[in-house]
Amino acid sequence: MTDSGAARSKAGFDYLIVGAGFAGSVLAERLASAGKRVLIVDRRPHIGGNAYDRYDDAGVLIHPYGPHIFHTNSREVFEYLSRFTQWRPYQHRVLASVDGQELPIPINLDTVNRLYGLNLTSFQVEDFFESVAEKVEAVRTSEDVVVSKVGRDLYNKFFRGYTRKQWGLDPSELDASVTARVPTRTNRDDRYFADTYQAMPLHGYTRMFEEMLSHPHIKVMLNTDYREILELIPHGHLIYTGPVDAFFDFQYGKLPYRSLEFRHETHDRAQFQPVGTVNYPNDYAYTRISEFKHITGQRHERTSVVYEYPQAEGDPYYPVPRPENAELYKKYEALARARRDVTFVGRLATYRYYNMDQVVAQALATFRRLEQEPARV
Repeated sequence: MTDSGAARSKAGFDYLIVGAGFAGSVLAERLASAGKRVLIVDRRPHIGGNAYDRYDDAGVLIHPYGPHIFHTNSREVFEYLSRFTQWRPYQHRVLASVDGQELPIPINLDTVNRLYGLNLTSFQVEDFFESVAEKVEAVRTSEDVVVSKVGRDLYNKFFRGYTRKQWGLDPSELDASVTARVPTRTNRDDRYFADTYQAMPLHGYTRMFEEMLSHPHIKVMLNTDYREILELIPHGHLIYTGPVDAFFDFQYGKLPYRSLEFRHETHDRAQFQPVGTVNYPNDYAYTRISEFKHITGQRHERTSVVYEYPQAEGDPYYPVPRPENAELYKKYEALARARRDVTFVGRLATYRYYNMDQVVAQALATFRRLEQEPARV
């Protein structure tokens, strides 16, 4: 990571990083620890990106941008983040409101037995799934994934309505990767994730990000559009974690995203629902309600929840996985590859439906690459 931008950065910074979420913050910390001077800017008034958390007016720790549950199979990612936080063990559980019952999701043995009034064993439920599964010659869509595993009835009850609300598209119009993320189990395991490491930052995500960005070589500017300071503050290499289409002024048109509207409520009782999240695949305009105290472990006489309403417009949250969108992204990817002075990293900059741990892993890999290459300015 030789400093070919030294002439410019002596009076400024070696790196300008756009976005103070996971991708930008991890890279800022790694580069600063390697002796580089880093300026990280974000247009929002806070660090942490969508993982930012804060205390609401009732004193309950909430996630303003919806629940962020940390889980990973990567020891490297978990040990890296452990430098900046202690952990509270937490295994997320989700119920789905279906046919007047709240049933475990992902679908497991209890889901099937309670839904259909059966008393199957783990071995028998395998036969049950085989008996209702539809033969699909080539699994291409999200609908194909589900009906080929658990059949049409479970697909209609648990997946079709939820997917249509979440994505504004029928599962038959979406890439198989969307529902492939959700497993089907033949045992009674009701954890939403099966990862090796499942925990929440003991004092919250914001505290973890504050520790990560506390290095003396890092300066943070909030409420700042990077374009406003690009020519004003001397810097070397640019690292960009925002939407890639916006960086190139939507040269080929907008990349499709789904957004979310959040409705937060506080209730005068200790608990609102039995688990962290309850999905509503078939009823109401919202997809799910999450209760934060389950997730954070906070003890409080009141409780706060969030309702999630998917929408087409607003801040970009989820890249829409369809073949035509992947083709459009390839055009932007080619522009990004041609920019030797900019590194693109993160969910929005690479148009990937990444979990938090995957973004951290991508940022760590990007740092190693920057270490090995001459500075690109």
